Amino acid sequence: MKSTLQKLMLTAAVIASPFMAQADDHGDNLTYILVSHAPDSDSWWNTVKNGVSLAGEQMGVTVEYRNPSTGDLADMARIIEQAAASQPDGIITTLADFDVLSGPIRAAVDQGIDVIIMNSGTPEQAREVGALMYVGQPEYDAGHAAGMRAAGDGVESFLCVNHYISSPSSTERCQGFADGLGVELGGQMIDSGQDPAEIKNRVLAYLNANPDTDAVLTLGPTSADPTLLALDENGLAGDIYFGTFDLGENIVQGIKDGIINWGIDQQPFLQSYLPVVVLANYDRYGVLPGNNINSGPGFVTVDGLEMVEKYAGEFR
Repeated sequence: MKSTLQKLMLTAAVIASPFMAQADDHGDNLTYILVSHAPDSDSWWNTVKNGVSLAGEQMGVTVEYRNPSTGDLADMARIIEQAAASQPDGIITTLADFDVLSGPIRAAVDQGIDVIIMNSGTPEQAREVGALMYVGQPEYDAGHAAGMRAAGDGVESFLCVNHYISSPSSTERCQGFADGLGVELGGQMIDSGQDPAEIKNRVLAYLNANPDTDAVLTLGPTSADPTLLALDENGLAGDIYFGTFDLGENIVQGIKDGIINWGIDQQPFLQSYLPVVVLANYDRYGVLPGNNINSGPGFVTVDGLEMVEKYAGEFR
């Protein structure tokens, strides 16, 4: 016998099917291009790729993912220009550096291409370049919330491991954390680079030179994973306060093991999934949300790991 839930799902499917068929008759052959600033080596962006892929499949549109292989922002600017030259129906892009990227984005808008800013940048910057909206996490605000949380837990000093220092949004996370603690950022932020071995060595060197450091803040799996190894090596794993932005398999395990106090989930799946849905419905029916969409921040602790652990690195 089917459960009530199964019956409701079947009924919903029958009701939805004619409307889904009708949607297929509108806006056929829509193409969107998502351009990110991420280097190929950054596995965190796999969730973004999964989100945009699923949205394209569900909405019946073509979506391409493009990025500068090394994370070079000048290359990214050229990729945006190339994307605009191909005349897609819309461009979804990060705004990792306003000075470098605002020109190509404005040029795309001036060509009549709808643009949505996702992940990095701000709602104000999105409006300035003429984008339809912003979908993402206000980075300074997220860092500030994290700093206030850490302050409440007794933290007074910290190390911020910045693995993408060329992106202003990364520095905003560290600055927000310092302001939330009520301390100067100063030399508490290090440029760790993106090589795992180098990140580990620089974390070890800083903590050795600053043994009274209360906490470590990392900005994603790229810096969190080597930091976990560093803390295991110097014996501080589980003893030093450890917070991180974003999630990943090793971060989730670190939370589970009591080494990482919390992870800030900006929900990258939604950052790429929602813009495709918004653009497709805008092109087909002329409907558009009336405001920007904040995908985060949300704190993930050991008490809320079941769904996160199940989908870490895939949809979370």
